[in-house]
Amino acid sequence: MADPNRYRPKPGEIPEEPGVYRFRDERGRVVYVGKAKSLRQRLNQYFADYTALHPRTQLMVTTAASVEWTVVNTEVEALQLEYSWIKEFDPRFNVKYRDDKSYPYLAVTMSEEFPRVMVMRGAKRKGTRYFGPYSHAWAIRETVDTLLRVFPVRTCSTGVFKRAGQIGRPCLLGYIGKCSAPCVKKVTQEEHRALAEDFCDFMSGQTARFIKKLTADMKQASDEEEYERAARVRDDIKALERALEKQAVVLGDGTDCDVIALAEDPLEAAVQIFYVRGGRIRGQRGWVLEKVEETTTGTLVEHFLGQFYGEVTDTDNTGADNNGIPREVLVPELPPDAEAMTQWLSERRGGPVHLRVPQRGDKKTLTETVARNAKEALALHKLRRASDLTTRSKALHEIQDALELDDAPLRIECYDVSNLQGTHVVASMVVFEDGLARKSEYRRFSIKGYDGSDDVSAIREVITRRFRRYLEEREETGELDMLGDPEAGEDAREGDGSDHSERPVVSPQKKFAYPPNLVVVDGGAPQVAAAAAALASLGIDDVSVCGLAKRLEEVWLPGQEYPVIMSRTSEGLYLLQRVRDEAHRFAITYHRAKRGKAAIDSALDGVPGLGPSRRSALLKAFGSVKAVSAATPEEIAKAVPGIGQKLAETVVAALHAVPSNTVPRDR
Repeated sequence: MADPNRYRPKPGEIPEEPGVYRFRDERGRVVYVGKAKSLRQRLNQYFADYTALHPRTQLMVTTAASVEWTVVNTEVEALQLEYSWIKEFDPRFNVKYRDDKSYPYLAVTMSEEFPRVMVMRGAKRKGTRYFGPYSHAWAIRETVDTLLRVFPVRTCSTGVFKRAGQIGRPCLLGYIGKCSAPCVKKVTQEEHRALAEDFCDFMSGQTARFIKKLTADMKQASDEEEYERAARVRDDIKALERALEKQAVVLGDGTDCDVIALAEDPLEAAVQIFYVRGGRIRGQRGWVLEKVEETTTGTLVEHFLGQFYGEVTDTDNTGADNNGIPREVLVPELPPDAEAMTQWLSERRGGPVHLRVPQRGDKKTLTETVARNAKEALALHKLRRASDLTTRSKALHEIQDALELDDAPLRIECYDVSNLQGTHVVASMVVFEDGLARKSEYRRFSIKGYDGSDDVSAIREVITRRFRRYLEEREETGELDMLGDPEAGEDAREGDGSDHSERPVVSPQKKFAYPPNLVVVDGGAPQVAAAAAALASLGIDDVSVCGLAKRLEEVWLPGQEYPVIMSRTSEGLYLLQRVRDEAHRFAITYHRAKRGKAAIDSALDGVPGLGPSRRSALLKAFGSVKAVSAATPEEIAKAVPGIGQKLAETVVAALHAVPSNTVPRDR
């Protein structure tokens, strides 16, 4: 840990103008970003009296090794720059708002030819209108089921939609009147899109005009003595009224606003937000955060507004849905510089925004309701996390004690090699921070020139490639940068794709984090020695290495004759096993994908006269090896220029000679 006085700026060196400052650790990684009206006044607080600082602020200033700042003209510019840097550097000690659960949205895919209504979670897509979020998916489905009677928009998947069009028969919803059946051309594309737009308008709060229109239609049908049609319209009106009953009126003047409330204790805080549109609650969302320094409620509100509304894009605002910035934002306490925040929000919205603390009336009552929700959310979060936090802390300290490390291994990287009888050798790198998987920083490597019996050399190559790139980037930029593999284009940062939650979403410009405290390799003494040798050859001596052997779950250290035996009930051993198993899973996933691709290529590789160009043209024409094998020589010769009848017959004969059960098994 660094002494704050060692990097404290000289007297008079810090300007008094507004600006944004960054604390960096000894590796150059940004650990904290802040803004200030007066940089001199704010930064001096960090160095004036160390003992008076909040414990987490003490940890931040001792973790940091330097501080730098950027002067700006106005406090609004400081807000914008602070948000940009927090998003770019993801500093360890900044307040981070984490969703307390995954909230479902009601989505309408307006970018599709025939828009679809569906329940959606996760990242938002361009061209899709969102409503919510809702507390439960069943609440969305109940609302949709009610509204489909009036707005029969399709809800089926793309595959079901195409299949219905091919067979010329709609699904059950089409028969019972809850889908307009555009798949079989019962309505035109324009008519179906008009239904989807009406559905969106109703969900956006424009309810009165639809009920008024249907009431007029019912009276007209009754006057014309079309009583069956009048009865159907009457039932449609009741359906809309039932949908509205589920969205209670909380503000009688039809106000559009976001209501924000906090519940906090000295260590953590919970934030709840209710989206009110047209006077009705349209959605709810919650976050929890760990306080990284002593702060006020107003400062927490400022951080939340910056991070939450900083994510709003023009696309969000165009829909005027719950995620757009409304005209009014109700908060429990105004931020320290309310004027600058209001100006920034107005610029983001493209119109006036009022930031207020309600004092009386319906808005005050609603704010109290949101605050009760925040209090309950904080209590539930602490109940769920208490044992987990304790267990992870215990595991990290057990590893520290067992391996005799100077500090607890807050960042662990684990490497594993996978191959099948010496072919398609690949490796994986998984990352755990604070005992939790950080899947956005996983890496995979393609290794060439080694057979399956040479795992030791493969481990050495992977470690060398990973840390050589780190050293090169640090030397070039002075900061840590992305550690993608320069030698193999197949190295990537992807999950296995088996589950949506396992797919990390990473920007190509996202910087890699920082070197690990501990490198774990899947294997025993030889693999550990290879990893240690790779680090030593690069001059890296501040990264610890160990190996976990599968047979007896022994922990091996470099240069040790005997392994470290950790208790079978040890939380530390359990964490190392989870890290090792995750690395193995990730390596096997990549190996299977690569092997499958190679199997397709190899089926055509041995065909005489079929070079790379003709092979590519053949696959492009038919789409797959299976489709090629099902084609006749005449069809192949006709579909692919450059392939004559004789070569086509050779291709068909070669493919039919390949056994169907040639796919090998994992090691």
